[in-house]
Amino acid sequence: MNTLAAHAATPVIPAGRLPSAGLRAQLLWSARMRLLVLFAGFVVIALIALVRIVSLGIGGNAPQRTSLEEALLPPRGEITDRNGTPLARAFPAYSLWFEPKAMGDTGTPLVRGPAEVARALKAIFPDIDEARMTRRLASGKPGYLRRRILPEEANKVFALGEIALEIPRETDRYYPQGTLAAHVLGYVVEDEGGKVGMEQVLEERLSHPNKRTAPVALSLDVRVQGALEDELRRGMLATNAIGAAGIVLDVDTGEVMALASLPEFDPNTAGAAGAVNVFNRATNGVFELGSTFKPLSVAAAIDAGVVRDLSKQWDASPVPVGSRTIKDSHPLGPSLNIPQALVHSSNTVTARVADALGAERLRRTMMDLGMDRRPFIELPAKGKPLWPKGDWSRVTNMTVGFGHGLAVTPLHLASAYAAMVNGGILRPATLMKLAPGDVPQGRRVFKESTSSKMRQMLRMISLYGTGRSADAPGYRIGGKTGSAEKPGVGGYNKTKLVSSFAAAFPMDAPRYVVVVVVDEPKGTMASSFQRTAAYTTAPIVGKLVPRIGPMLGVQPDDTRDVDISDLRYLVDKGEAE
Repeated sequence: MNTLAAHAATPVIPAGRLPSAGLRAQLLWSARMRLLVLFAGFVVIALIALVRIVSLGIGGNAPQRTSLEEALLPPRGEITDRNGTPLARAFPAYSLWFEPKAMGDTGTPLVRGPAEVARALKAIFPDIDEARMTRRLASGKPGYLRRRILPEEANKVFALGEIALEIPRETDRYYPQGTLAAHVLGYVVEDEGGKVGMEQVLEERLSHPNKRTAPVALSLDVRVQGALEDELRRGMLATNAIGAAGIVLDVDTGEVMALASLPEFDPNTAGAAGAVNVFNRATNGVFELGSTFKPLSVAAAIDAGVVRDLSKQWDASPVPVGSRTIKDSHPLGPSLNIPQALVHSSNTVTARVADALGAERLRRTMMDLGMDRRPFIELPAKGKPLWPKGDWSRVTNMTVGFGHGLAVTPLHLASAYAAMVNGGILRPATLMKLAPGDVPQGRRVFKESTSSKMRQMLRMISLYGTGRSADAPGYRIGGKTGSAEKPGVGGYNKTKLVSSFAAAFPMDAPRYVVVVVVDEPKGTMASSFQRTAAYTTAPIVGKLVPRIGPMLGVQPDDTRDVDISDLRYLVDKGEAE
């Protein structure tokens, strides 16, 4: 009956006659419906296949990606230094995955017992805990047994013949330079993304398929970074210090050529539990940096017209202020002129200069230099300065003038010195490589004439003052030492010192600032049993600059220097008097 009905419903065209227009439309509609049904069937089959692929990738035996996923989710982007040397890249790696259902629902995922398999794995990976591995295999829970195994180790695991032990191939994050620039780079945690450093800052750009294009070039020069870390490490170990930090900064662009914090960590071994020594002393450590502030205070006074005549004698006797007295480390005579005060690092004269300048003007200068806020840098770890609250008292103003009572990061100091020597322009520090057209204009904080005079005085300190051990023939280094006791409960701790040296080179046309800080150095034979910056940090700069100068295009030249004859005359004249 059904067959007859269906046959009757089908239009019959008499022989020799063409179908009418209505009949042709009905036939065309019928053909289109058959094609639509056929296409829908193919779509359903394709969707089922796609769902199956995705389900296998998400909840299947091992966490390896299919070729389709690899096409849709490319590996994490690469990070390089300014010259294209790779600092962080993705590479194929093997892992050891336990899949209890690999043999089906038999209830026995392992051919041999958990204890025997754990013993066999112990022979391949001697560092594993055999008892813990036995419990892990006996639990029947799928998951990683080990990340990052070598190809030869993978072959040994295959040779065990245990189907439940799978070796998925994945994309891993690798840092080919090891611990170098670890605090700048940070690290990556599987399924969580970048942590701590530029891996965290650039997370979206590195991981998003639509934004990851060419490798991301940082401002770092891996050669300069290596030299900085090497000299810092030598200096830190020579004085049994607990840590050290260093920065090499381009004074005209704000680009960070090297930034180091010691002790370091290895981003290749850091994981979800974090990393030891991850604290960044260069950008997150806040210290009172002592006498390195004295040139900044003198520059502010010259800029304001408080210091006009460098030959003027200033009282160098102890300064009574309220209940305390400001003294020099040792008597320097009844009076000193400004060049003498910087050469001999006089607290008393610098305090009196700050007093003459006034609290509001020195406070404004420090604010203009960014000392009242976290340093400008892309890294997430940025220390907040310990800034004196409210209006500065007379004693606060005088102590800040010679580097106490205000704690900042080494990066703050590096940016301030760059502005002081580059003609007076403060630019934000950056870890990204800049094209010539991308260099920020910055803002003026010192007069150009003041900057010129400070270059002379910094050079003079390295030739005749506390920074003599930083001088390197032909590189015209200028800088200032700083040695400050660390604050503690009930006052300053006389047994704990922060030693620093802030420098620039070449001083006749400054291109780079170098700041080195050593945390709690001890007096050792290598430092002539002294803890101060003249013996601990200045020598580090004196060894570092000849190493990095040629890398940065600065060749030694003994025929050039800053003309400091007028200042030298004032120093000699003052000492004679």
